[in-house]
Parts: sequence; C-alpha cells; structure tokens
Amino acid sequence: MSRVTFDQLLEAGSHFGHLKRKWNPAMAPYIFMERNGIHIIDLHKTVVKVDEAAAALKQIAKSGRRVLFVATKKQAKQAVAERAISVGMPYVTERWPGGMLTNFPTIRKAVKKMTTIDKMAKDGTFDQLSKREKLQITRQRAKLEKNLGSIADLNRLPSALFVVDVMKEHIAVAEANRLNIPVFAMVDTNSDPSNIDFVIPANDDATKSIEVILDALCSAINEGLEERKVEKIDTPSENEEVPMRRERKAKATKKMLIAKDDEAALNANIASKFVKEED
Repeated sequence: MSRVTFDQLLEAGSHFGHLKRKWNPAMAPYIFMERNGIHIIDLHKTVVKVDEAAAALKQIAKSGRRVLFVATKKQAKQAVAERAISVGMPYVTERWPGGMLTNFPTIRKAVKKMTTIDKMAKDGTFDQLSKREKLQITRQRAKLEKNLGSIADLNRLPSALFVVDVMKEHIAVAEANRLNIPVFAMVDTNSDPSNIDFVIPANDDATKSIEVILDALCSAINEGLEERKVEKIDTPSENEEVPMRRERKAKATKKMLIAKDDEAALNANIASKFVKEED
C-alpha cells in the first residue's frame, strides 16, 4: 500500500510546477503536461518515488543511522522542524553553515563551545565576568543556538540528507555529493535532478505539498525506529549478556570450590583412618 495517495498529492497542490520558460529539461520525464504556461507534474510518478524514498529511509532509521533534514525557505521551515523533532532527527532550517559536512570537525567545535558556555553558567564562572563580557558571551550563545542548536546531538556525519528545494540548498547537496552521502529531495520542474539519489518530483513551494510528503517519509522513519526497538528487546544487548556470563562463571566457580572441599574432606577422612589403623 502506498504511503501517500494520488488524491492527497492533488489536494495539496503537489502537481503544480513552475512556468514553462523556467523549466529544466532534465525534469521532462516527470512532467505530465503544460497548461496555461505552467508545467504539471505527473503525480503517478511522484507516488512511486515517495514510496521508494520511504522504503530507503525506513532502512536507514532501522539501522540506527541519522538523516539530516535541510530546508531554509520560509514555506518549509516550520513543517520540517516539527517533523524532524517528532522522529528525533537533526535538521537545518536557518542558514546552511558552509562546510557543515565537508568541514564537520570545525562545526563540532562550535557546538562544543555552546556546551562550554553552559558549563560556565552552572559552575559560577559566568558570575565572575564583567557585564560586557557576559553580554558578548550571551549573544554568541544565542547565535550558535539559532544556527547549530538543532544539530547539537549530531556527533558524526549523517547517513542521508533530505532536502526541500535543491536549487536553494545547492551547497548542502554539493557537500553531500562530495562525501557520497545519499540525497533525498523534493525536486520542482525548474531544478536539476541529476545529482539527487532519490528524486521526489513535486511542488516545493506550497507548504501543504511539503507537509504531505514529509508526513509520508517521517512515518516510514518512525516505523524503522520502532522495528529497531523491537529487535533490541528480542536480542539481549551486550550489557545484558555480561551479567549473565558473570552469573554462570560464579556458579561454575562455586561448584568447583564445593568439589575441592568435598575432595579435601575425603582425603582427611582417609588420612584419619590410616592413623587409627597404625595406632
């Protein structure tokens, strides 16, 4: 069964492309027709592509890997942030920090700076600073939180990117391509799909269109996370196995000690018999 239906996409306006004069010829396979100077996207193909992307994202989530959601355009910001938070995935909805993927260690240093400032506030170091220094540090912390707060728990490179509007987020796509990180993206008729691994042809300007596709993909991610939890419950973790091994070892040691004590008692009994016989 499809995760999103033709009617849902149609109602959300996912079929509306850009003006014919703005089209990218590489999107021709996904265009159904042209009406009143506007290209109409073939939603039958969109349904198939959403299902393909959902299946791949489900497997990524099931294996415990992370998907980074990227959408800095006004229409997509809130929708992407809400859905990413609901499935516990990192996201970027403000400015894309250049080199975020290709220069990841530097970005991690900036994130650690936030943690350092928070520690200063807790251990009392912050109170010893002057008003001016406090103000500067507070502003710096707020700026870091705005740009990098949503990726604070991203300790390693993501395993995939989901992008809304590949033209606007071309730097993010280029960095992911350079590092061979698969890119899932909503691609409109004015964009080039050649450097996208999982193309979802759809209107990337309408909030409803973005929400419908995000809901389908996040539902798949959630399923993957749930299946991962079930597998963890069914399979004893390494932490659970250690106490079991210790318990077995303790029992074996106890049996060995009892056997030694029995042997010692037997030897003592035999020795006492010999002594009595000699007497």
